[in-house]
Amino acid sequence: MHWIDLTIFVVYLLAMLGVGFFFLQKNKSTDDYYVGGRKMNSLHIGLSVVATDVGGGFSIGLGGLGFVMGLSGSWLLFTGLLGAWLSGVLLIPKVSQMARRKGFLSFPQFLAAVFDKRVAMVAGVISAIGYLGFTSSQILAGAKLASSTFERLNLNNALLLMGVIAVLYTVLGGLKAVIYTDTIQWIVLMSGLILVGIPIAYVKIGGLEVIKTTLPHEYLSLDNVSWQQIVNWMFTIVPIWFIGMTLYQRIYAAKDTKTAQRGWFIAGFFEYPVMAFMGVILGMFAKVALENGMLPGYTAGNLDAEMGLPVLLKTILPVGFLGVVLSAYFSAIMSTADSCLIASSGNILTDVIKRHDSAHGLKYSQLITLVIGVLALFLALKMENVLELMLLSYAFMVSGMIIPVLAALFTKRPNALAGLVSMITGGGVTLVLIILDVKLPFGLDPNIFGIAASLVAYTVVAGSLKLSE
Repeated sequence: MHWIDLTIFVVYLLAMLGVGFFFLQKNKSTDDYYVGGRKMNSLHIGLSVVATDVGGGFSIGLGGLGFVMGLSGSWLLFTGLLGAWLSGVLLIPKVSQMARRKGFLSFPQFLAAVFDKRVAMVAGVISAIGYLGFTSSQILAGAKLASSTFERLNLNNALLLMGVIAVLYTVLGGLKAVIYTDTIQWIVLMSGLILVGIPIAYVKIGGLEVIKTTLPHEYLSLDNVSWQQIVNWMFTIVPIWFIGMTLYQRIYAAKDTKTAQRGWFIAGFFEYPVMAFMGVILGMFAKVALENGMLPGYTAGNLDAEMGLPVLLKTILPVGFLGVVLSAYFSAIMSTADSCLIASSGNILTDVIKRHDSAHGLKYSQLITLVIGVLALFLALKMENVLELMLLSYAFMVSGMIIPVLAALFTKRPNALAGLVSMITGGGVTLVLIILDVKLPFGLDPNIFGIAASLVAYTVVAGSLKLSE
């Protein structure tokens, strides 16, 4: 890689670290550290939300979907738009007002207020473990991208580089640093793709005629996807907008309810159609380049779909532009890693050890964030199943927590025991189905059956308790 590209990339990393140092002296309390002092505007909230949600997995993953199925892969982020706008209308008004009255710092504190401390404790532990896994997987994703791009950078060194930078600026600056770096990172990502990646790739592969003659017809349509796949995406992604600790922190960080809602609407728009189509189009460009022999050393048999886009950019971008686009993709990865890190830290401090009201709460916050960051980096360095840990934690969170949250929002008397049983039942069913690799009807996702089991458990327990009164 040319020294100019490397310089651009290093400057970008140092700039992110500089944001953390800037906010080091501005944080005076756990409110500042975990919810940004509750004064953030809608643009920063919206860009931070979409940067966190899209992240490295979706950024690289969308390219992979475009590579294997074309424009129809964009439906993945349509579910993100749907989740953002539904939660903006149904969740934020109730949660935001309650959070301001009670001073919430975490998602489980909302559950404690509606149900009881038992439900909140279980939710806090699950969320902390899940976001620890998310942090590790994002650092690992960034390291794999870096090591595949920089020829002299091995995976472990890349992990240390990415991990240390992300952990340090998060430890130093808290949520303010996370939100402001997310804003910068999203601007870098959009600029890199719109101004550099897409136009240069389009010209290099030969334009529209070459795309049409190279790709199958279904790649250019929006119906090259099964109903089962859309349903699976829907049940996997929409619920996270109602249970994600990273999202609750941003609801609490907004200066008022309307600001949070506007932020969510901004995030939804940027997810679909903006990022959805940019991601899959670049993946399609990579497919065209491969089919026309533009990626030396690669064939359909030895190129992973999700690596098609990074390989394309590395191959075709001129000196200087590669550094910009790589910074763009790293920005997506790091914007998710930092948010997951601060979320896990918040769960531990607030919901598990409950030291957020201590006189030394800010120092505890920074220390816990550092410990979790080091642990996440260790997991990424030593464990090959970090992604599996993330997926299992994610599945447990979605299938275990969505029904209690919906009960909190839409029932007059939410039942604590029913919420606890439904959480454990839903998450447990999903984990068992995944671990045992059970073949499910119609190819549907285990989350669907876990959520159904959670709903049945809540209904049965709540109904039994009501009859016994």
